[in-house]
Amino acid sequence: MKKVIILGSSRKDGDATLLVNQLVQKSNWDVIDLNDYNISYYDYDNRNRNDDYLDLMTKIIDEYDTLIFATPVYWYAMSGILKVFFDRITDLLTIERELGRKLRGKKMAVVSCSGGNHLGDSFWLPFSETAKYLGMEYLDNLHTISKANNEQEITTFVNRVNQAV
Repeated sequence: MKKVIILGSSRKDGDATLLVNQLVQKSNWDVIDLNDYNISYYDYDNRNRNDDYLDLMTKIIDEYDTLIFATPVYWYAMSGILKVFFDRITDLLTIERELGRKLRGKKMAVVSCSGGNHLGDSFWLPFSETAKYLGMEYLDNLHTISKANNEQEITTFVNRVNQAV
């Protein structure tokens, strides 16, 4: 089963990128950095159909069985770029339904990082409920504290995701 980390961070050299690099060292999972794509905000009139979103989702859906979202924590929530990506899932429920149906049965996991251990369970809700709504299996989540030694937690997370079949 192929796995991909979808990195949603505003900085290419930030703590979320460092976390993703640690994950890749332990897993050899592929990485898609959302900063490398032009993804417009959700638009009820679908004027954004010529951006990179639908092509990127086609690639993700066709090539990967497990999607691991990576985000820094901004104001107790996922990053803005990742939120835009999630909002655009609506396109897969309206204008590209056949593509959206292919998400059923895929797996999802999430990693986050911030300067402290101040997340409540509600942080994971948009991810777990989106997975449930789309017929995906929500595997696991991991929050790391920036600048801390998160080695053991990262290794455990990688092992749990890799063991999910």
